Amino acid sequence: MQNVDIDMLNTIHLDVLKEIGNIGAGNATTALSKLINKKVDMEVPKVNILEFKNLADILGGPENPVVGVLLDVSGEVEGMMMFVLEQRSAHVLVNILMGRDIHHISEFNDMDISALSEIGNILTGSYLSSLSALTNLSIVPSIPHLAFDMAGAILSVPAIEFGKVGDKVLLIETEFAEGIDRVVGYFILIPDIKSFKKILTSLGVSV
Repeated sequence: MQNVDIDMLNTIHLDVLKEIGNIGAGNATTALSKLINKKVDMEVPKVNILEFKNLADILGGPENPVVGVLLDVSGEVEGMMMFVLEQRSAHVLVNILMGRDIHHISEFNDMDISALSEIGNILTGSYLSSLSALTNLSIVPSIPHLAFDMAGAILSVPAIEFGKVGDKVLLIETEFAEGIDRVVGYFILIPDIKSFKKILTSLGVSV
């Protein structure tokens, strides 16, 4: 199987990848709604393919404090996936789960951290399950790892590995609204080059 040059993807390819992002984010939103037992509406996700080096700027800059959930992806699609929340959004979700005032902000305690780990696990799992169902490809996520740090520091983990994976990422920016206060989260899929081709080919798109 020849590698596909991500820079040469045409509009059809990008539209297909954006639709995958839309469906995956939609299913993750449904999972979030069930978890917090509240209605959650989702704005139309913004889906882009961009170079890894530009990712920190999209997340508010290298020094912006965020919460990141990172996991490895194996099976017929290989690479990494991250779910990133700005810390304010993370506080909103935890406060809802814990029955606190939605705007309460304090240092995350052990229960908060456990709740965020579960949120990240459920959302990334839901997204990858959608991708697997759409493509009929086996996708096996690892146990997720939770980190609190600046965006640049959190991205340094996949940055060390991205040379083995690729320098392009599929970024899905999702905004949850109405039933809960505004929360913005980012799904970041970092497949290797061959996996990009497998995903597109499985959906009937020639590359």
